[in-house]
Amino acid sequence: MDNQREQVLAAFYDIITENKQEMFDRLSQLRTRHMAIVVENMYQQHNASAVVRSCDLFGFQDLHIIENEFKYKVDPEIAKGATQWIDLKQYTSKENATKDCINHLRSQGYKIVATSPHKKSVTIHDLDITPKTAIMFGTEWTGLSDTAMEMADEYVHIPMYGFTESFNVSVSAALVMHTLRNRLENSEVDWKLSPEEIVELKISWCKQILRNADEMEREIIKRL
Repeated sequence: MDNQREQVLAAFYDIITENKQEMFDRLSQLRTRHMAIVVENMYQQHNASAVVRSCDLFGFQDLHIIENEFKYKVDPEIAKGATQWIDLKQYTSKENATKDCINHLRSQGYKIVATSPHKKSVTIHDLDITPKTAIMFGTEWTGLSDTAMEMADEYVHIPMYGFTESFNVSVSAALVMHTLRNRLENSEVDWKLSPEEIVELKISWCKQILRNADEMEREIIKRL
């Protein structure tokens, strides 16, 4: 592990409260990048905000946002500050945003899974969670784009027992995250962050609550 990064974190910890230190130490151990969440063309602000909040609450650190048609807007009242604690990665090329996102995730070793009532889809309870997996969500009216569906490695759906055809997209995302979280915790999958990732994550969280944090970090490094 990079001793310099540990020393930067230690210097930040000397400044923040013990309560925040305890929270960062505890919650960083519960974060995962084994599963990533992807949303495509989510135009309703309340849905976008609810997905951000669910990512934080279920411990999914990375949210990938594809903006082919609509800019992703978060309502602070709904998100409740969750944007501070997760990593948002946005793809804004109107022609290639979906391809850019999927290609990036594949380069990071992720299997691409599209949420869809596809004839070849499996239920979220039967999805193989052993490999790193990115779960893609589209809009509740049109679903995922043709590009996303064509590039997906697998398809997954939530079992439904009523007349309506789909869940609200933010509800769907929350149900999937809840199920995957429970399955990960009851599996032998190594889903936690590495020690190096945990240090970097806690540094980034410290920066969210400290003024002039980047300048402080440069000064700390100079003194090392």
